[in-house]
Amino acid sequence: MKRIFSFLILSCLALTLRAETETTLTATPAREAYVMHFDLNWNVAGGLPEKAMLISLQGLANRTAPNLYVIHPKEYQWEITQPLYDYYERKYHVHFTPLATADAALTQFKSAAKGYVVWDKKVGASLNVAFTIAGLEDAVVVSEELIPVVEKHGLKKIDDLRGRYTGQTDAQIYQDAVNRYWSRTNKDAVMMMGGHRGAVMMPGMADWGVRQKMFFHDLAANPAIPAELALERKLLSQLNPGATVFGWHPYGKDTEEQHTTLISTYGLKMEGLHNLPNLSFNCQFTFTPGFKFTNHHHVDRDAKLVAGQKVYMAFVQSDSIGIGVWTKPGRGKLPFAWQVTMNWTKFSPAALEYFHESATPNDYFIGGLSGPGYMYPNHIPADKFPLLMKEANEMMNMLDERVLEIMDNSAADGNLGNADLTKETVDRYYKAFPNVIGFINGYGPARTRDLRGSQPMISYDYYINPRRPRDEVTADLNELIALNAKRPYFLLVHVRESNDVNSLVEVTKRLEGPVEIVPLDVFLKLAASNQTYTTRYQDPEEPKHFAGFPKE
Repeated sequence: MKRIFSFLILSCLALTLRAETETTLTATPAREAYVMHFDLNWNVAGGLPEKAMLISLQGLANRTAPNLYVIHPKEYQWEITQPLYDYYERKYHVHFTPLATADAALTQFKSAAKGYVVWDKKVGASLNVAFTIAGLEDAVVVSEELIPVVEKHGLKKIDDLRGRYTGQTDAQIYQDAVNRYWSRTNKDAVMMMGGHRGAVMMPGMADWGVRQKMFFHDLAANPAIPAELALERKLLSQLNPGATVFGWHPYGKDTEEQHTTLISTYGLKMEGLHNLPNLSFNCQFTFTPGFKFTNHHHVDRDAKLVAGQKVYMAFVQSDSIGIGVWTKPGRGKLPFAWQVTMNWTKFSPAALEYFHESATPNDYFIGGLSGPGYMYPNHIPADKFPLLMKEANEMMNMLDERVLEIMDNSAADGNLGNADLTKETVDRYYKAFPNVIGFINGYGPARTRDLRGSQPMISYDYYINPRRPRDEVTADLNELIALNAKRPYFLLVHVRESNDVNSLVEVTKRLEGPVEIVPLDVFLKLAASNQTYTTRYQDPEEPKHFAGFPKE
């Protein structure tokens, strides 16, 4: 009886504690924040100046707390600002108050700024210099016509860039900025605010750079502009080991391939794009209490499958989930692997939690791209590779991911060219990731393939351009199936981020088989069971560098 009585008492205490805990969680007071809605007008002669001012104000307002969030139209490249806003409301109990105008935003947050800096609309690079000053001096950036707006709120001029850089090259402008400001800026991160240039500029990530006191620039990694390339090399060499280059390369001055190659040669990580919004807000939320990533694995880590005499096809969508089709109809109808930007665990945890919570059983998350950031592994220095991949391993374990996606386009141009990995690079990956079930490689089609133990490395055989008619996609895939007559054939397909899932369902119905669409982890386990593919690496006689990019 004593035992029964003690058990009843303990049970009552447990129920009471549970009820108190649930009451506490339910009664968690709402966190107050503000929200603004942006349109799609980023023209220098139109909506850009006000947006630039508000984004710089956002970076300052979010210095100590998540105070200001921006929602973009659904047509904006990062499609998740509205869904993530809803998620903050529901899961994190954020109560948002709308701010309808720039004047309202300045009224609310003018105390976060100590003044303003004027940029010159005739000199695009001056906006980046102004953003650098904004972070260091707690200033909002304004163009000439907005001076009365900020002065009405009591803000004083800190600096004025009008006329300072007239007639100067970008290399000269940024050298002057380096002389004035570089020593005071963040050396763990730099903001490469490239992307759109000229009549349209889209500095959506500037709030993050302002908050973190980064140096802003859009220097080119193009040997045809040697002064800019030399200056950027100097800046990259002075960043701390393992630093991150945020933003994107400048359109029209160089290419993604040139810039990613350059950054990788210094063992640095890249995180884009230039228009990625709200990081100054997102970075201040941790995962909700008790949350743990649980991926939708379809096979056990040590499972052994046997491939039949058929074609096995797997779909992978990379380019980060946030600029994909996650919120569009059709997701879940096909097994899809999604490349996760793993370092969002550090500065956008809520976004990753949102994706995992809203995943269907057909959504499978994989690590990438190439490591703890966007990198070209053929050019990562050998002495920096192990520490970088240790970081990637830790993030993959946190995210419950078992597949790593690799990409090296240093010898390619977009979706064309040599995207293969050297044997040395492949060796390093197998050594650094002993616990993954396999690797995938490429963007456009590539030819690197391997199987070591139970870990295959399979490259993409096909790339689905969203603009390619679905009838032609179907014909292409059927041609690949016919050409690769040896069975089993493992057909890995890269789906560009804006492809419609529903249209791919129709494609799969018209494939000439036998064809089985399988989840990526199942695909790799099957590929480990029967190596009908040839082990192959980048041929030493083939080009290892993108045309026009010099060897170190």
